[in-house]
Amino acid sequence: MRRLRSVKIVATLGPASNDHDTIRALFEAGADVFRLNMSHGDHDEIRARHQIIRKIEKEMDRPIAILADLQGPKLRCGVFTNGAEDLEEGQKFRLDLDPAEGDKSRVCLPHIEIFDALKPGASLLVNDGKIRLEVDDCGRDFANCSVVIGGTISNRKGVNVPDVVLPLAALSDKDRKDLEFVCQLGVDWLALSFVQRPADVEEARMLAAGRAHLISKIEKPAAVDAFKEILKVSDGIMVARGDLGVELPPQNVPPIQKRLIRGCRAVAKPVIVATQMLESMIDSPMPTRAEVSDVATAIYEGADAVMLSAESAAGSYPIEAVTTMNNVAMAVESDPTYREMIEASRGGKKETIPDAIVSAAREIAETTNIKAMCCYSESGTTALLAARERPSVPIIALTSRVGTARRLALSWGTHCVTVGNVERFKMAVVNAVRAVRSSGFAEETDHIVVMAGIPFNQPGSTNILRVAPCEERLIFSTDPE
Repeated sequence: MRRLRSVKIVATLGPASNDHDTIRALFEAGADVFRLNMSHGDHDEIRARHQIIRKIEKEMDRPIAILADLQGPKLRCGVFTNGAEDLEEGQKFRLDLDPAEGDKSRVCLPHIEIFDALKPGASLLVNDGKIRLEVDDCGRDFANCSVVIGGTISNRKGVNVPDVVLPLAALSDKDRKDLEFVCQLGVDWLALSFVQRPADVEEARMLAAGRAHLISKIEKPAAVDAFKEILKVSDGIMVARGDLGVELPPQNVPPIQKRLIRGCRAVAKPVIVATQMLESMIDSPMPTRAEVSDVATAIYEGADAVMLSAESAAGSYPIEAVTTMNNVAMAVESDPTYREMIEASRGGKKETIPDAIVSAAREIAETTNIKAMCCYSESGTTALLAARERPSVPIIALTSRVGTARRLALSWGTHCVTVGNVERFKMAVVNAVRAVRSSGFAEETDHIVVMAGIPFNQPGSTNILRVAPCEERLIFSTDPE
C-alpha cells in the first residue's frame, strides 16, 4: 500500500478506535503509526490493541510502528470539602502538605518536590493554566500565593510549575511498570513525558535496554532550554504543544516548534508535531480552516509526522480525522512552494562517508530521471540520513530486521520493505528493483539509486552507490554475482 505523501500520520487509539475493523480503517485512511496512551487503559486493553495492530500488519503486508506514550509524573492538587471553590483575582491562597480537605483559602498539594524547588515570584498554573497563582513566600511544606488570574478550582486539578526545574524523575513508579510491560509486548517507540534534562532520557534508555527507541516530549520550558542536550541522547522528539502552551505564553510556541523541527532535521532524528491539530473533529466531521492551516504549517516546516490525539482516540469521527490529515498532506506536498521551502531549509553537517553517499544520491535523483532512492539499512541510520535530505523522490528502505522497518515507519518519506540477508551487492540491486516494481514506484524503463554498505549486515557501513535500471530480468534474477 503506497502512500501518496512523505509526512507520516500518528493516530492515537482509544475507546473510539478499539476494534479490528476501525483500526484497519484508520490504517487504510492513512495512519502509519499507532500511539498507545499509557495514561488511559489498563495493560489488558493495551495488549489487545497491540495484538490487533500486529494482525493488521500481517494482513496489509506493511510494517506499522507502535508508539507507547508513558504518562509521566502527574502533579495534582487535593480535594475540596465542597468539591470546588471560586478563586478571585487578588485574593490569597495557600498550598500545603496538609491532607485535610481544602476550602476557599487553601488546598493540599501532595508533592514535596514542588515546595523544595519553589521561590518567591514563581508562578503556579492550575487546570491547564486557567488559574494563575504567584508565590509570595514559601517553605518546605507550604506556598502562600496571590491569585493573579482567578477561576474555579476543583478536585485533583493538574498543576504546572513553569518557572523552575523540578527535582522530579521523568519516570514515576507507574511509568517504570508500564515501560517494562510495553517493552516485553514489543513496541517500537517509547515517548517520555515531562522530560526536563538529559538524565531523564538516559534513565529510560537504561530500563528499555535497546528494546525500543526513545522519543522525548518537549513540553516544559526547562526542556526547551536544554533541547540540544536532550536531542543528543534521544532517538526522536515530539513537540508536545499542549503543556508547552500552558507553561509558556502561547505566542512563543510557534517559533519554538519551528526551531525544534529544524534541530531534529539537522541531526537526522524524527520529529512529531502533536496536540490539538484537528481538535474540532472530536465532535465535528469537518475541521476548522485554522486547524487545516496548523497541520499544513507543520508539513511545510518539514516535520516527519503529525499526530492525532483525542480526535482518533475518543472522538466521533476518527476515520474522517485521519482522512482529513492525509488529504491536507497530499495537497501541501503537491504545492511547488513546499519543495522550495524544504530545499531552502535543508541543512545539517555532512562529515562522514554515509553522509556523502546519501547526499550524492539525492542530487543524482533530482538532476536525472530517477524514480526512487533505495537503501539497505540494518540499523535504520542510512534511511534516516536519506530522510534528512528530504528528496523529491520516494525513499525505499530495505532491511532484514522487522524492528528496523517498523521504527522507520515514523520517518519522513520512507517506504519500508523487509528482505532476507544478502551477501552480494548484485542481490541488493535485485531486491531493490523488485521492491520498487512491486510497490508501483517504477517501471521497467526507469532507473533507481541504490545505496548499501560493503560488507553487508554491518550497521553504519554505507559506502557504495549505484544507478540501476529497473529491468525485467532483475526481478527474476537469482544470480548472487
